[in-house]
Amino acid sequence: MSATDPIADAITKIRNAYSANHKIVAVNHSNLTEAIVKILAEENFINSYELIERDPKKKHYRKKIFINLRYTNSGEPVMKNIKRISKPGLRIYVNSKNIPSVYNNTGCAILSTNRGVMVDRDARKDKLGGEYICKVW
Repeated sequence: MSATDPIADAITKIRNAYSANHKIVAVNHSNLTEAIVKILAEENFINSYELIERDPKKKHYRKKIFINLRYTNSGEPVMKNIKRISKPGLRIYVNSKNIPSVYNNTGCAILSTNRGVMVDRDARKDKLGGEYICKVW
């Protein structure tokens, strides 16, 4: 089955894995998905991630990203929620002055700009706007 929106598919897999208290989740690779996962790791929403190359001998028919999810000492998920904002049917673009803050800056918004995928505070600092991909808190 092919996904019509691989970013929404990856976000849904991460959200569902956190709600089921899984330790690891595998998502299909794309350059944008890899950039989002890298930001989640930099913002300490996940522990780490690993890229697995395509290898038919090991039955890895697609390139995958394995994500180690992060929990607090009491077992609560660090990431409360992740929500896709811009969708293929309705793209949402924001300029640098209209970038929303997520839960009083305790969360982060992920934007795709002409300088790459970045967090909302970096886009504000560099005075860049772009596509509002998702928000995490």
